[in-house]
Amino acid sequence: MSLSVADAVLLAAGPSPSPTPSDTQPPRVPSLQDAQESATNAAGWVEQNWSTWLAIGLQVLLVLVIAAVLRVAVRRAITKLIDRMSRTAQSSDGSPLGGLLVNVERRRQRSQAIGSVLRSVASFLIMGTAALMILSAFNINLAPLLASAGVAGVAIGFGARNLVTDFLSGVFMILEDQYGVGDTIDAGVASGEVIEVGLRVTKLRGDNGEIWYVRNGEVKRIGNLSQGWATANVDVTVAATEDLDKVKSTLDEVAEKMGAEEPWNELLWGPIEVLGLDSVLLDSMVVRLSAKTMPGKSLTVERELRWRVKRAFDAADIRIVGGATAPVEEEPADPTAGMAAPSVYANTASPQSAAASPLTPPAPTSTTK
Repeated sequence: MSLSVADAVLLAAGPSPSPTPSDTQPPRVPSLQDAQESATNAAGWVEQNWSTWLAIGLQVLLVLVIAAVLRVAVRRAITKLIDRMSRTAQSSDGSPLGGLLVNVERRRQRSQAIGSVLRSVASFLIMGTAALMILSAFNINLAPLLASAGVAGVAIGFGARNLVTDFLSGVFMILEDQYGVGDTIDAGVASGEVIEVGLRVTKLRGDNGEIWYVRNGEVKRIGNLSQGWATANVDVTVAATEDLDKVKSTLDEVAEKMGAEEPWNELLWGPIEVLGLDSVLLDSMVVRLSAKTMPGKSLTVERELRWRVKRAFDAADIRIVGGATAPVEEEPADPTAGMAAPSVYANTASPQSAAASPLTPPAPTSTTK
């Protein structure tokens, strides 16, 4: 029997494979034995590491308790220290001078600012140290964390350098007591009375009522007009022909009387002195008076002193000139000075006018031949 080509190919290829069942297995349900083995392993792990975790937990708890107690104790100590400093300053400044230099509001704000700064710094140091100790208890490498914190701090400090400058300047201004509430200062960029002192901004009220917000970092120099004492200077310009002894005795009388009256005896912290001639000009001379006064009261004393000097000079018939050089007073011109005296020549009919009048030449006569 002969085979065809197709049959020969099929025989060479062999029998066709039959389909096989899938290799996937159904999910295995854990048995009770597996659960028992897992529980045994967990119990063994806990038994092996419970002492370590207990030690870490106790260490963390101890660090937190110590940090909290230390923070409360330090903050209370700082508060008591600030209160004691305030009471000591108040008792030592019981004199009129001390009460004028440092008022209650200024002392209160300064104490609050110093206490707030110290408490914040103490809390930051204590809690920061506690956080680092807790991380080290978990065997966390702190070197990368500290390095990252250092880089971040440098970046933040560089970006907010103006804010840091303002804050540090405000801290040192308060600690050094450069000025306080109620002081009149000249901060360069603005001047006026201090109404609020902050760690970043100082508020000033100007002469016209405006409020200036001055950043503490922008202040390069400060002139405090409310600390120590002020000087009242008054210049009196009199004529050069006045008697100097009379002028000096009159000014001494005015100074002595003003220093003995209230409330000027409290505003004056020294006698009013007649310093003498400040300048001598061709037709005037300047006499200067000077006195130490309460801070911020120099203008008030100067105005009152000028008032009293003017009244005393009027009573003593001493002439005060208006400027550095006295104007030369001229006699008023006589309106009739340019007019001629009455004369008989003014009358054309008088014999004098007729005699003084020119002779008229005779008229020419004509002749006929």
